[in-house]
Amino acid sequence: MFRRVQQDESRPKSYRAPRKPARPRRLCIAIITSVVMWSVVWYLFRSPVPSRDPGRFAQSAGSVCPAPELQKDILVVLRTGATEALVKLPVHFQTILQCVDDYVIYSDMEEVIDGHHVFDVLSQVNHTLLDDLPEFELYKQLRTDGRAGLEYQTIFGSGPSGAVDNPGWKLDKWKFLPMVDRALQYRPHAKWFVFVEADTYMVWQNMVEYLSKFDARQPYYLGKHMYISDTLFGHGGSGFMLSNPAARKVSDHWNEHREQWDKFTREEWAGDMVLGKALKDVGVDMFWAFPHLQGDSLTAMDWNVSKIGREPWCFAPITFHHMAVTEFNTLWRFEQEWHRLNPTRGPLRFRDIFKDLVRPQLQPKSGDWDNLSAGTEYSEGALERLSEQDRSQLSPAEQEARLSLEKCQAACESKPKCIQFSYATGKCMTSDQLRLGHAVYPVGSTVGRGEAKAAPEPRNPIKSGWIASRVSSYVQQLDMSCDSGKAKIWVV
Repeated sequence: MFRRVQQDESRPKSYRAPRKPARPRRLCIAIITSVVMWSVVWYLFRSPVPSRDPGRFAQSAGSVCPAPELQKDILVVLRTGATEALVKLPVHFQTILQCVDDYVIYSDMEEVIDGHHVFDVLSQVNHTLLDDLPEFELYKQLRTDGRAGLEYQTIFGSGPSGAVDNPGWKLDKWKFLPMVDRALQYRPHAKWFVFVEADTYMVWQNMVEYLSKFDARQPYYLGKHMYISDTLFGHGGSGFMLSNPAARKVSDHWNEHREQWDKFTREEWAGDMVLGKALKDVGVDMFWAFPHLQGDSLTAMDWNVSKIGREPWCFAPITFHHMAVTEFNTLWRFEQEWHRLNPTRGPLRFRDIFKDLVRPQLQPKSGDWDNLSAGTEYSEGALERLSEQDRSQLSPAEQEARLSLEKCQAACESKPKCIQFSYATGKCMTSDQLRLGHAVYPVGSTVGRGEAKAAPEPRNPIKSGWIASRVSSYVQQLDMSCDSGKAKIWVV
């Protein structure tokens, strides 16, 4: 039933098999590879959502997968790059893709990973661009030497919040328009194309049900809203979906005006924005699918957020972004168990994930934990930046908040909307955003499997806490809104 290995796509004529590295370089390559693999251990084995009851969501034999007729008409397109593929792809094969009927993986290098074919989506790029643009140096190395061409520093960072100098990230913007075209060639009669990244988690049951609510004969572009200047587009990391007519319109337009779009892509930095602009130019506007599509992970998501008049709580989640391997596995086990226990309950909602998976982690005080409190800072530096008048308006609890975890908690409790706080020596943060955050492990501890060491202990360890009574009140109020009969589960 499931297509696990994608090998049917015709190999591009311009494809050249990577040459084997020269024998004298093998020892050096082995050393570099070892350094790189140990350097990514923190990503692989960090445990941002540790289970306090590991057996709670144990995975039994067989996966619970969607049976709707629509699934056979969906192609999932997973976009990645050589600098991250070995780290991020395997968990997809072990979890979500077990339930996906058909998928294809596009990258900047053709290879096979765990028996799954990965296609080079840049193989037909204009050769003038290859010769003229320094951002294609990594790509040329990959085509010549394969993974032997990867250097230590290319493995790190992605996007504006990471290392923008990562050569792999610079290549990424060139993949968007070609991957839509290649996806159409691969499955010309698919009704829907779902595009996700290597660290995007899909709640596949909800994805399938959501797409069934739209007429795939119409040109649809569903995404999480994002702007660069005045260009609206669907954020790539949150995932976006194109109906066949939409994909065909933008693919035809790109093929007819490649030189124009090469020039535009060259001048911009975000490929998802380039694709959004091209779709707009052919008359396909983006449908705002928030909060189904999320730009944050379980650890970083603000459960108290409200955007464009929508709070996630009652809605059905479809994607999470920036998901670590442990988060993938934890959410997959939870999702599978939830569907086994609730076969007729309806779609999984954000509130189900929060109440069963996140809330048990929210302790009044938690050491070696950073709950990502973002709001008001209380520290010597912050006090110095305040005017004398502003300092005089601070409550006694706020003036002492920087002195200890207990005083930081007292400062949070003194503010009616504050729901969580974090403390490091001399610095207190209070916030009305509700986030889980992640563990901060001490030196020498082991995380996950084997003897992989966690990241070094921070010089100033962080402790965190939540105001339990306010969390309970928040949950109660939102549950009432969901159960009122007026709450929406889907944005259509």
